[in-house]
Amino acid sequence: MTDPAALPGVPLSEGDVNYSAGRRAWHEWETDAETAYWLAEDERYFLHQSLSTPCLDVLTGCQGASLEDVSGRRFLDFHGNSAHQIGYGHPHVVAALKRQMDTLPFCPRRYTNIPAIALARRLADLAPGNLSKVLFCPGGAEAIGIAQKLARVVTGKYKTVSLWDSFHGASLDTISLGGEALFRQGMGPLLPGAEHIPPPRPAQCLFGCGGICALRCADFLDYILAKEGDVGAVIAEPIRCTTVEIPPPGYWARVREICDRHGVLLIFDEIPLGLGRTGTMFACEGIGVTPDILVLGKGLGGGMIPMAAVIAREDLDVAGDRALGHYTHEKSPLGAAAGLATLEIIVREDLPARASVLGGYLQKRLLAMRAQFPLIADVRGIGLLIGVELKTPDGKAALAEADAVLYASLRSGLSFKVSGGNVLTLTPPLTISEEEVHQALLILENAFASIS
Repeated sequence: MTDPAALPGVPLSEGDVNYSAGRRAWHEWETDAETAYWLAEDERYFLHQSLSTPCLDVLTGCQGASLEDVSGRRFLDFHGNSAHQIGYGHPHVVAALKRQMDTLPFCPRRYTNIPAIALARRLADLAPGNLSKVLFCPGGAEAIGIAQKLARVVTGKYKTVSLWDSFHGASLDTISLGGEALFRQGMGPLLPGAEHIPPPRPAQCLFGCGGICALRCADFLDYILAKEGDVGAVIAEPIRCTTVEIPPPGYWARVREICDRHGVLLIFDEIPLGLGRTGTMFACEGIGVTPDILVLGKGLGGGMIPMAAVIAREDLDVAGDRALGHYTHEKSPLGAAAGLATLEIIVREDLPARASVLGGYLQKRLLAMRAQFPLIADVRGIGLLIGVELKTPDGKAALAEADAVLYASLRSGLSFKVSGGNVLTLTPPLTISEEEVHQALLILENAFASIS
């Protein structure tokens, strides 16, 4: 197995390579004989890779906001790979999938099917602006690839601009767009034409804006597009999901204007963000900017079926002679049935509004904890996407402390992601009960207290 320490600059913390001291102590504490057996079998038969191995635990069930492991322990899941907007095992999605399995479980290419058409039509109805032409594929990385190819066909230009520290998938083309060292290092030549600029970070501004953001980072994009000349697309998450970084007011409106002036398409990656989490059906609606191409994934399959979508402006339907996707499951009846049922739940239960209310309450309670625990340097979020940044008294990223909070929380039944080494990323299902939110907050409070 490759020693993770061989990757220079990559911290050995949860969410990066899973080799922290906290992870080792967790396994010593939690592993009974049956769990140990299955974890060893996992290690034996799967290729090892960072982020996925060694595995944390062995699951046997999931329902609503909870996971259950082989030992019978339950965890509130505030992670879910951002794929559980409607929770796990929602009966409406289960029923839709069972009906679809009994009639048309698969659709070969060259054919279409009514569920796929219905889902495309529903997404076109819900999407903002004139986004109305759709393609489906099994996963988000493939959908980003489709968006890239469409941008090349439409503009005749092959270069892209994306943000350092971003993530758009783990395939070779999408790690070229992404800006995380863990995925890029040691991978040799990446996709030609993948240019990067710094993300908008007022608190860590690289452009000397000072206390008031002057959007000089957007001006730098203007400079790059003018200098390069052959950039076809700007690709970005409207909000950086893992570390929960919300761009300053006016940033995306300025980027939209710059892209229009240079004839560059704006592609928003809402794979982890869309479908209600940020308080609107699509995250871009909350910032008031409509992209030329919108990419969805993760939660679109209801937390059950791999499903992703590309939604483009109608006038970008100009690649009828090209194979943009051509995936075996590109019009999956099961994926479409899950997607339709998921959207029905989100709309019927008004989950975006619920995310705003519960998210506001969560942030308020976490800000109160900040007064109690100085380790909490910042609480930021939108809807049920919340980041809690931890720093030591001297202002450094609190890597060990974030690790300790995570494992203390896991021992009490709360799972979440640690991003960037020191940001607790909280993304519960939008269907989570108020009682479960209170329970999670109590676990977090006790975890902070235990390491203080």
